[in-house]
Amino acid sequence: MSGVGDTAAIEQLLDSCGEAEMRGLLTALDGEFVAPGPAGAPARGRTDVLPTGRNLFSIDPRAIPTRTAWEIGRRTAEEMLTRHIQDHGEWPKRVVLDIWGSATMRTGGDDLAQAFALMGVRPRWDAGSNRVAGFDILPLAAVTRPRVDVTLRISGLFRDVFPSQIALFDAAVRAVAALEESPEDNPLAASVRTSDGDTGMRVFGAAPGQYGVGVSRLLNSGDWKERNALGTAYLDATSHAYGVDAEGVPAAPEFRDRVAQADAFVHVQDLADQDVLGADAFAEHEGGFAAAAASLGNHPALYHADTTTPETSKIRTLREEVARVLRARATNPRWLAGQMRHGYRGAAEIAESVDNFFAYAALTDVTESRQFDLLFDATLGDERVREFLTQANLAAARGMAEKFGEAIRLGLWTTRRNSTSTILASMQAAAE
Repeated sequence: MSGVGDTAAIEQLLDSCGEAEMRGLLTALDGEFVAPGPAGAPARGRTDVLPTGRNLFSIDPRAIPTRTAWEIGRRTAEEMLTRHIQDHGEWPKRVVLDIWGSATMRTGGDDLAQAFALMGVRPRWDAGSNRVAGFDILPLAAVTRPRVDVTLRISGLFRDVFPSQIALFDAAVRAVAALEESPEDNPLAASVRTSDGDTGMRVFGAAPGQYGVGVSRLLNSGDWKERNALGTAYLDATSHAYGVDAEGVPAAPEFRDRVAQADAFVHVQDLADQDVLGADAFAEHEGGFAAAAASLGNHPALYHADTTTPETSKIRTLREEVARVLRARATNPRWLAGQMRHGYRGAAEIAESVDNFFAYAALTDVTESRQFDLLFDATLGDERVREFLTQANLAAARGMAEKFGEAIRLGLWTTRRNSTSTILASMQAAAE
């Protein structure tokens, strides 16, 4: 909460939430008017949502991205570019940015602002209402680097809630594509001018009325034999284009071209209580893109942008992020002990981390066999944890054993322990 206001004032607002919640509930039960209030994440500086207990409304889409989000998104864009040039020795020309509607609601559009900044475009706000009234294309002298050809992969929620932002971004893309700048300075314009197959579409998502990317369902069903099948599922689910003149137009070839030519992929994490092994959505989207790119013969840089602290954006490769979370949380004895105090639900959380680590291993090349050893040793390989899992949630324990066993069968893990097969067999027997 540092940097978002006076600490004492924030503490006072937080202390008043309990009473406000009870008062709001009783007022609603009496059929009386409950005052409205905005929703959002206080940890991201949204102190306007405090105190809680009001009738929530999500956000005014016309104000996205906010001025604050622009500053955070611009800084994150520069951090990503710096990291890429350090890693690869050159600026990325084409970037795919993964955007979720829920994150946009919480942050006011950090990730969308990042997309504008990468292109060298600045949103323009109405002075009175602070609503976005358009955009300004920054001159190259102000950008101080080449523009980036940005493609958005949007979630179904983003598509439904932010059609005006989709139209705004699409208009910015077309304006940048029309600039008379050199191919080195403006790869977007160069691609649209010289490629017969480049229609300038840069916003893609699921078909109207559809949600998700379908990778988790296929992965968990076991109805796949190789990574390319998972990549194809991702591509098939993201096969429609959106924009000023496109409301869910089938555009599978166009999206495949964007994935096949991408130099980098970026996903932004905005909440500190989430991580890449805590929910399958991260593995599905980040890993799904990696599998899709590999199926097309491309291996772009995969970046995980951590904006959980608004004052500092941290860019890590997906490999670094998965390794960090595996060490810091999933195999941390203190975290495991904490989950064991929560019984059935705690066991499910442990199993979720195993499921998601397996998903990254199946979808990407960012994991290593020795990391499976770490995860196994900390969970099923530990007698105390294993006993807890079988007693508290046998289904979770069996699921973990199945995932470890599948990792061995697929060649994702070569175990170093002689007892691994015995332990996995015992878990299966216990489940029966």
